[in-house]
Amino acid sequence: MPAEWAPHSATWIAWPHHEPDWPGKLEAIPWVYAQIVRVLHRHERVETLCPNESVRDGARQKLEAHGCHPDGYRLHLQPTDRVWLRDSAPTFAHNEDGRVVLVNWSFNAWAKYDNFGNDVHVGSAVERITGHPRLQPTRPDGTPIVLEGGAIEANGTGLLMVTEECLLSPVQERNPGLDRAGYEQAFREWLGIDRTIWLGEGCEGDDTH
Repeated sequence: MPAEWAPHSATWIAWPHHEPDWPGKLEAIPWVYAQIVRVLHRHERVETLCPNESVRDGARQKLEAHGCHPDGYRLHLQPTDRVWLRDSAPTFAHNEDGRVVLVNWSFNAWAKYDNFGNDVHVGSAVERITGHPRLQPTRPDGTPIVLEGGAIEANGTGLLMVTEECLLSPVQERNPGLDRAGYEQAFREWLGIDRTIWLGEGCEGDDTH
């Protein structure tokens, strides 16, 4: 797994559309996203998932209003439940040959929400759009491993940082029965990690725990 600051060709986002995630503010949030794309697309392509044609057309209108050049972004039709692709999308990594692969962890909406039926298909959509091979991590017994991209931070040279609060707590438990050693083995096997730093807690107030 490369570091987040390593060179990359694109940033992936999903266009906001689920009002309960932005109570009373959804009308303004797409304009904020358009501003994000305006800044990013000057430096790298922005790949954007839109749940339907109406949202896609609205996104294009706002991007045009912000002066975004069409060459700097692409809008893809793909249903999502939420916009947090950092958690629901695959981890981009390199295989032994240096080729980009998609490490597609299982996603269960932070073991908290029950509406994630669309988000579990984000990985296959990214595979279809990019053409990169997709791997689905499992435990030795074949059980899929649940993990969000926002739960891990790598430095690109085999060092990973995670929190006990997210991965080892019985609160919003992602992988019942998977202990510290089991996680570290998964990180070695699927991300090429040889050292894991375990912090106690994550960001204060983060409801994804």
